[in-house]
Amino acid sequence: MQAALKTLLEQMRITELEVDYRKQLLDFTNRDIEVLVGCRPLISAHIDHIVDDFYRIQTSNPDIANLIGDADTLERLQCAQRRYIMDLFSGVYGMEYINNRLRIGLVHKRIGVEPKLYLSAVHLLRSLLLDCIDREGKEEGATPEVIRSLDKLIYFDVTLVFETYIQSMLAEIEAARTRTEEYARSLEDTVARRNGELRTDSLTGLTSRRYLHEELYRTLQSAQRRSEPVSMVFVDVDNFKKINDQKGHAHGDKVLQELGRILLETARGEDSCVRFGGDEFCVVLANATEEETIRTYCQRVKSLLSERYPDVTISMGVTQTGPHQYEDADTLLRHADTCMYSQKNSNKNGHHKAGPDKTDVCSG
Repeated sequence: MQAALKTLLEQMRITELEVDYRKQLLDFTNRDIEVLVGCRPLISAHIDHIVDDFYRIQTSNPDIANLIGDADTLERLQCAQRRYIMDLFSGVYGMEYINNRLRIGLVHKRIGVEPKLYLSAVHLLRSLLLDCIDREGKEEGATPEVIRSLDKLIYFDVTLVFETYIQSMLAEIEAARTRTEEYARSLEDTVARRNGELRTDSLTGLTSRRYLHEELYRTLQSAQRRSEPVSMVFVDVDNFKKINDQKGHAHGDKVLQELGRILLETARGEDSCVRFGGDEFCVVLANATEEETIRTYCQRVKSLLSERYPDVTISMGVTQTGPHQYEDADTLLRHADTCMYSQKNSNKNGHHKAGPDKTDVCSG
């Protein structure tokens, strides 16, 4: 249940049994109640004087005067102080009395009364009360007993007030922790989303170029542990500028998107498809030889592209490393790029006229 739906007694888990136990700890007995009730007529007769002196001294402190703020607030505080003083000598210290003490602590915390100011106010009130009893009391020798009884009750009240302070501060800490965790989760989501956006090419949905070396390095490390070959395919759309010029950039984007889909759907789960930039793509195939890559992957890509865009052709260069000796990522990429451009030049010069079902891929 939310705290706002619970009473202060429920929030603090204070029961009648707990109240009795606290009184036992302070040795607050029926005799103390009798002593305090016996002072009630005297206190009642001088209540206005006590309250006036209390706030005269309190408001002489600039910090306390600033907290009070205005005459209306001062009047309300004076009324509350009169009720509290009379409660001290009422002889009734049950659950309602406890709840009122808890509310005092909560209000003081909310308006910013620091514990040191509250304790100084308690000390001042105690002094004024005892001065009045000592000055106006008729029964000689009664003052020491009144002091003991009043001190027990004041200590009882102070523990309740300070527990409310602590409970309120813990609630603030918990709320701050919750806000911090929510903010941290929000930041994590934002970072994850932005990292995802950076990692993924916005047009094709393939991995972006900045993560090519990471993907390639990961695949090469795994291949070396298993002594498996790795092949890389470098892909370039033939005459892409002409496609853009004749049919518009929107059509060119659709070609790139479709080629990206084909590269991805032809690849296996352990392969990496990367948009290198513009109309160039790279595919890293794990545990695949150059021959297997050309025969299966490359020809499948060309066949699917021919079905979907018959007028669009691509140049592909394939290179292999491993399983006996491994090139580094940069060397492998450079070799695949060289093979692709060799194929592109061959196509431009009309030296290679093979269709999509032929092995029109340069390897090296």
